Amino acid sequence: MHPAFSVILFTTASGLGYGLWFWLSLSFLGSPGGHSAYAVHLVGLAVGFVLVSLGLLSSTLHLGKPMRAWRAFSQWRTSWLSREGVLAVATYVPLVALVMLGVSGSALAKPLAPALLLLLAALSLATVASTAMIYASLKPIPAWSHALVLPGYLGFALLTGGLGALALLATDEAPQELAVLGLLMLAIAMVVLKRRYWRDIDRGELPATRASALGLPADRVATVFERPHTEANYLTKEMGHVLARKHGDRLRRIALLLFGALPVLACALTLVFPPAAGPALAVAALSALLGAMVERWLFFAQAKHLVMLYY
Repeated sequence: MHPAFSVILFTTASGLGYGLWFWLSLSFLGSPGGHSAYAVHLVGLAVGFVLVSLGLLSSTLHLGKPMRAWRAFSQWRTSWLSREGVLAVATYVPLVALVMLGVSGSALAKPLAPALLLLLAALSLATVASTAMIYASLKPIPAWSHALVLPGYLGFALLTGGLGALALLATDEAPQELAVLGLLMLAIAMVVLKRRYWRDIDRGELPATRASALGLPADRVATVFERPHTEANYLTKEMGHVLARKHGDRLRRIALLLFGALPVLACALTLVFPPAAGPALAVAALSALLGAMVERWLFFAQAKHLVMLYY
């Protein structure tokens, strides 16, 4: 598949934003309070708002007619794309309510805040899951219908968002060792998950062949002796992107270094030397985001659509 930068930016930036909202919501629930802690959490929610909004806006850039994007909301009963859009808009509701109640100092803020925070965390994960299911539900692309696509999307959102949240919270107080250790283990888990995913798509065979498409017996081989088109068309441009194996292997190693090795080292440094938590976790968050972008580019570039059997 042809990797569209707008989609890569959307899935990684919004994933980071939703991950921030998820972790900061849970952190806010367990926070002892105080003006300083409230200010840090508010800044984090604002950063998540910018990332999510930027991602959602960039997702319209690859559309033929972006002004008609609103029509995507109408098919939520059957389309994961519509469900993603509905959930993405719904996440703004508890966020705006939290900000308004907090700024106004309303008496309702204290009893309603826990419910709104839990709702924001749940909707954030649900939106990321819906984004993953847009691709995981496409059976004509075997690499996307893999069982690890959904946990991979959720894992990257939690990893990048978690590192970003810890980097922000480290400006107010030392991060909790349990949280740092959890993200260290999550980074290792994502390395294992992606290596398993890449191994499977490298070994996996397409569920259909030219022969089976023509109704020929399994032992027959159908070959193409002449191209169906003299020039490239939409399908060959969008569905027929080819990435050399050596380039793919190199990019995979870079991705593993960025979202796996560097965050693990940064978390380990934070555990051993807490005063370095702020800079170390900030570097880890940026590194994980860049690694997620490289991984997402590979996610699209190395996916093979069955329609290319025709070509």
